[in-house]
Amino acid sequence: MNINFSKYQGTGNDFVIIDNRDGSISLSNQQIAFLCNRRFGVGADGLMMLGTATGYDFSMTYYNADGTEGTMCGNGGRCLVQFAHDNGIIKEQYLFIAVDGPHEASIHNNKWVHLKMSDVNFVEVGADFSFTDTGSPHYIKTVADIENYPVFNEGKSIRYNERFAKEGVNVNFVEQQKEHLFVRTYERGVENETYSCGTGVTAAAITSCLHKTGEHEINIQTLGGKLAVSFNNLGGGHYNHIWLKGPGTFVYKASIHLK
Repeated sequence: MNINFSKYQGTGNDFVIIDNRDGSISLSNQQIAFLCNRRFGVGADGLMMLGTATGYDFSMTYYNADGTEGTMCGNGGRCLVQFAHDNGIIKEQYLFIAVDGPHEASIHNNKWVHLKMSDVNFVEVGADFSFTDTGSPHYIKTVADIENYPVFNEGKSIRYNERFAKEGVNVNFVEQQKEHLFVRTYERGVENETYSCGTGVTAAAITSCLHKTGEHEINIQTLGGKLAVSFNNLGGGHYNHIWLKGPGTFVYKASIHLK
């Protein structure tokens, strides 16, 4: 069968996106993994289906690059909002449903998508790390000289340690630089470093203000570009009004034959 798809990227985090509003497309894990394969398929960090859901403008179903259904993806969510807009769902304010619940979104200046993330109600603080869930589970560790840090090796060792091996975890390494946080992420499901991770930079941003209650906006640098995260720290590991802000950029559209 032939599949029509579009390719989008959000600060280098790239996705195959398929319009499945008519519900006609069902892909196996093997087919999704093939599409995401950078040597034999299209090549992407993940695949998303745009669907329908009663009471919402659309639904988001996200798959990891290995073909398994994933948890929330922040960069993917922004790209899907832009894809929905580019395919005729044009609104000032969007409301869509993902695996972790409802999300609001809007497009600003035809450039950046603002995506409201789920509230966070716990942060575990360890000796040299933080752990929280921003739609996906994230381990956050502050490091020095992040540009030269061995993200793949260190990230893989944490992701597959005794605590996280079964369910997996995304591992974020963070350095506070002059006017922003620099964040690099090893992602489960991709099993490698990605150019950017939306739920990861969200986790890094909120845990950078553990003891600073009130409203904040944190500028983020990733390998793939710039993002921003605004939020309200209520104290005690509780955060609301969390918004992930950044581009969702169209790359190309095409079709591919799947066996």
